[in-house]
Amino acid sequence: MKKLYEPTENYIPRVAAVHDLCGYGKCSLGVAIPVLSAAGCDVCPVPTGLFSSHTGFPGWYMHDTTDMMSDYLEAWKGISIDIDAVYSGFLGAPEQVDRIRDLYTTYPHALRVVDPVMADHGKIYPTYTPELCQAMAELAQGADILTPNLTEASVILGTEWQGQDLDDYQVRSILEGLLEKGAKNVVLKGIDRNDGKIRNYLQGENVEYCETENELLPYMLHGTGDLFASCLLAAVMMGKDLLTATRFASDFVVDAMKVTAHQPDFENRGVSFEPLLGKAFATLATE
Repeated sequence: MKKLYEPTENYIPRVAAVHDLCGYGKCSLGVAIPVLSAAGCDVCPVPTGLFSSHTGFPGWYMHDTTDMMSDYLEAWKGISIDIDAVYSGFLGAPEQVDRIRDLYTTYPHALRVVDPVMADHGKIYPTYTPELCQAMAELAQGADILTPNLTEASVILGTEWQGQDLDDYQVRSILEGLLEKGAKNVVLKGIDRNDGKIRNYLQGENVEYCETENELLPYMLHGTGDLFASCLLAAVMMGKDLLTATRFASDFVVDAMKVTAHQPDFENRGVSFEPLLGKAFATLATE
C-alpha cells in the first residue's frame, strides 16, 4: 500500500490548517493544532472564521475572515514559508476556496487534504449557502485525501441523502462517484447498519476498497469529524499508509468519546482527547 507522505529524519513537516477557530466546544483549529503537533508537525493556521462557540449552542457569534485571507497568505510568500500539506475544513464563504487554490499554486508539492465540513445527518450547517456548498464540492475534486460523511458526499455528488444504513453496493457507488469527480483517495465516514458498529470505507489510488469498524457509542459529540480527519492526517504525516491512518483515527475518536463521557456537560463541550494524545502517538510511532 503506497504511502502519501514519506517523513525525512529530523525534518518537521509544516501543515497549513485552513479551518475556523472556535472559542468553546472543541473543534476545527482547536483540534487540528494539538493533534498535528502531537504527531510532530508544525501547524500553520489559516483561520476561515472566528466563532464564540460551536453552532450547537444558542446565540453563537461568527466573524467571517474572508477579507483578510488574501493579504494573510500573501505575507507568507515574503518570509520563505514552505508547506508540506494543505488541510482544509470548515469554510466561511465561497471566496475562501480561491484562497485554498492559491495555496495549492504556491505549494504545488503539498498534500491536499479536504475535510468538506458542511453538513451531517441529512442537514446542511446553518452558515452554508448553496454557493458555498457548490464551491466546497468543486474543492473536493482535487483532493489527495477527501474525508466526507454521507451527507457531505451527497452534496458533492448532487444526490439525495440516503441515510446512514447503506449496503456495500451503495457505498461503492458513492466512493466511485467521488473518485470519478477527481478525488484521488476517499475515506467515507459514518456508515451505521444498526448492528452496534460504525464503519468507514476507503478507496483510491493509494488504497484498495476496504473498511474499518468500531463500536458505536450511544451518544453523539460535536467535533468528532474534525478529530477524525486531524488524526488521520497526523498519522499520514508520520508515514503511515491510509488504511493504518484511518484505523488509528477511528480508534482514537472512540477512545476520546469514552473519556469525554466522564466530563461535566459532556454532550456539549466537545471531545476530550487531550489525555490520550501523548500515549496514542507514541504507540503509533513504534508501529
